[in-house]
Amino acid sequence: MTTKKTTAVCAPLTEAEPLRRTLRERNLLHDDVEIFKDEKCIYFPVKEVPRELRSYKIGTKSFKLKDVKPHCYKDRLKLSKKLMKELPTSYDVIGAIILIKLSTLLLPYRKEIGRALLETHRNIRTVCLIDPVSGELRTRNVTIIAGENQTLTTHIEYGLSFNVDVKTTYFSPRLASERRRVAGLVKSGEIVVDMFAGVAPFSIMIARYAKPKVVYAIDKNKKAIKLAQQNVKQNHVLDKVEIIYTDAKNIGMVIPIKVDQIIMNLPFSAYRFFPFALSIAAKICIIHYYDILRDEDIEARIDGLKKIAAKHSYHLSDVSIRKIKTYAAREFYIGIDITATKHADVA
Repeated sequence: MTTKKTTAVCAPLTEAEPLRRTLRERNLLHDDVEIFKDEKCIYFPVKEVPRELRSYKIGTKSFKLKDVKPHCYKDRLKLSKKLMKELPTSYDVIGAIILIKLSTLLLPYRKEIGRALLETHRNIRTVCLIDPVSGELRTRNVTIIAGENQTLTTHIEYGLSFNVDVKTTYFSPRLASERRRVAGLVKSGEIVVDMFAGVAPFSIMIARYAKPKVVYAIDKNKKAIKLAQQNVKQNHVLDKVEIIYTDAKNIGMVIPIKVDQIIMNLPFSAYRFFPFALSIAAKICIIHYYDILRDEDIEARIDGLKKIAAKHSYHLSDVSIRKIKTYAAREFYIGIDITATKHADVA
């Protein structure tokens, strides 16, 4: 056991807690050693003893040094300077799972990197190496590089809990604020459609933090639908969210009414489904559209959406663009709020 000798203030057990708070508030405690307690007293390791505390018993004592874990996983690794520069500065945490992308140069060291992440994150049980999301089911290759052989976890967000399988379903913790923002835009009694719902975080957030008449959560990923059904039940929104297992192209056949707001969270492909979204839109409908684009391509995408809208007798206005996060070099995860209005001369 490694110890450190330092000045100590000895307090009776009955007076220890208020004294500890005082010492902490005044930054007088040594943080690198453990406070010692016996049957009668607690000994506080202090940097100095203010005059008003000299009524306590003061002495010198050996304290056990704390086992201090590095705050950053990089501090646990012994790699060359070149490789250290390659280490990611960010990664996604979903429940008890970390998802991380590594460059080709770092792949031979993936297990060491995984262990380092486990050692510096107390609540993490599994570390996964991931490839980019692909396809309409929005899945990706996932390889466990450290921890438990488990890809199912429960993620907590704004007081809500979502069951997520990171291997078979899509979920981004970085959209938490966006989901809460959209929920704040839904008015009482509105009908909302989430066209690519996944495990239903948008739908459930809206159901819990707004007062919609109903939210239709649609997805063609059967495994995502199963988890969405669990999530709706455990978040107590069965009366507000209707889960529908189908391709979003069938939306006109499964949604029997016109809707007030539509969520289109399918980057790279959402534009192909824009005509289907308009087929269920009310005369005035707000569409929350998401895409991954370069700066120079944003205006072209909006122009393309306007042309699609015109073919379906809609005019797009109040276009609001937000860069939510960086996706890759010069590419951004873009959120666009659009108001779609039916032409006055069209019923």
